[in-house]
Amino acid sequence: MQIFEELKARGLIAQLTDEEEIRELINAGKATFYIGFDATADSLHIGHFMALNLMRRLQLAGNRPIALLGGGTTMVGDPSGRTDMRQMLTPEQIQSNAEKFKVQMSKFIDFSEGKALMLNNADWLLKLNYIELLRDVGACFSVNNMLRAECYKQRMERGLSFLEFNYMIMQSYDFYHMFKEYGCMMQCGGDDQWSNILGGTELIRRKLGKNAYGMTITLLLTSEGKKMGKTQAGAVWLDPNKTSPYEFYQYWRNIDDADVVNCLRKMTFLPLEQIDEMATWKDAKINEAKEVLATELTSLVHGEEEARRAREGARAIFGGGNAAEHMPETVLTEDELTDGAADILALLVKSGLCASRSDARRNVQQGGVTANDEKVDDIARSFTADELRAGVVLRRGKKNYNRVILK
Repeated sequence: MQIFEELKARGLIAQLTDEEEIRELINAGKATFYIGFDATADSLHIGHFMALNLMRRLQLAGNRPIALLGGGTTMVGDPSGRTDMRQMLTPEQIQSNAEKFKVQMSKFIDFSEGKALMLNNADWLLKLNYIELLRDVGACFSVNNMLRAECYKQRMERGLSFLEFNYMIMQSYDFYHMFKEYGCMMQCGGDDQWSNILGGTELIRRKLGKNAYGMTITLLLTSEGKKMGKTQAGAVWLDPNKTSPYEFYQYWRNIDDADVVNCLRKMTFLPLEQIDEMATWKDAKINEAKEVLATELTSLVHGEEEARRAREGARAIFGGGNAAEHMPETVLTEDELTDGAADILALLVKSGLCASRSDARRNVQQGGVTANDEKVDDIARSFTADELRAGVVLRRGKKNYNRVILK
């Protein structure tokens, strides 16, 4: 099975500009393609992981990826999939985030010997003269067509700023620039990027009289149609300091039964025949499939050793083994105490078990929190320095554990 057919079989392809041309191009390993990553946070998350996996699959088939850091586009902010305007970041924040992206991307993509490129659109977008840009490409865009685009249409009722309105033009210019300078003939992205991708292919056609291609991958949704990759504590990050390998493992170990096979097909590199076999598993065997999924994904993001430790930790905690050895741990310092103690709400937030104090308060009041196997029903419950030095094992719900210790 060639790469295009495999992507289809895994259910990854959502929309294509020219199916037969793209099939021939990527199956022959002749595509130079790009995916953009706006530096809106200090870590990539699970949505980016889907894009990185696509790049890896296509690279293994001989194609050349360009990982485009959005140092320029992040200054505007993509309105796609948003109900409000993105937070404005400083140039220093954007640069810092982009540097962290570089490190994480290198775990997935082989950038050696020209096999892939990593570019930053700040290198050309920030040098553009506004009047020259309007004269050069402004006439190629119809405002009527832009307003019909899904990325803008859903924002019209709440208000779309002129700043964000420029985003499609900037992304299209990226494609146009890389087509000319790097021979990039295809742009890929999530299905919510379709309008922006078409803007680029149309700009290239109108300015250069040449064909360029676009392909989107399906968004990672649950069987109920909701986006995956969110927890009570926030996004599932690829940075181990934001989402620990154990927490990452547990997220995938605990997904709904109905979502396991879909995630195995779209996110892992396991052979489809093996996944088809797991699709027939029922009852207790489903948990085995979840463990396979969690182990595979944790290995891809954090390495085989961290995946092994996370798996053993989960088995120990929920199977009666040596749980203390493997339990995720949060270390406190004296500076983080208030009058020599820490309250339960602060500990739940610091450990990442809850996203905020209000979230922690709600979990305590609903009876979903224990400390050292005792239910906590008082939101004012506090732990002394001595108690914290001995270690306090917190649990939220049935499967979320963390050991907090003062050192």
